[in-house]
Amino acid sequence: MSFFITKQFTFEMAHALMGYPGKCQNIHGHSYKMEVTVTGQPQPESGMVIDFKLLKDIVNKTVVDQFDHHLVLNQQVDEELIHAVQKNFERVKLLPFQPSTENLLNHFATLIQAQLPSNVQLYSIKLQETEQSWAEWRNE
Repeated sequence: MSFFITKQFTFEMAHALMGYPGKCQNIHGHSYKMEVTVTGQPQPESGMVIDFKLLKDIVNKTVVDQFDHHLVLNQQVDEELIHAVQKNFERVKLLPFQPSTENLLNHFATLIQAQLPSNVQLYSIKLQETEQSWAEWRNE
């Protein structure tokens, strides 16, 4: 028997996909909805797989606080643009990959899993960009 614990999060973030042949090459933002699901066995002393508050604290610390109201760009973007953006805005995050939903999910999974207690495994993350569009990462 397995137990799955899910917590929902929301945050605002802008990004652009460098060199992408479509509208997403331009800076644009999303009101992200994210669901993080972990799995494990309830611990005898607490009767819980993980306290919802602990899961909330981990995800807020590793993802939400680091990306909320940030502009996220591939670090290979033109240096002059990066300099201009960083000079004028505080919350700019440069990543060594294209900030697509799929790549962000992979990154978020690595960040979250590293902070979970050893008896808890990350099972899935669903990242919703719009009401009709989302991607999901699963540890399968």
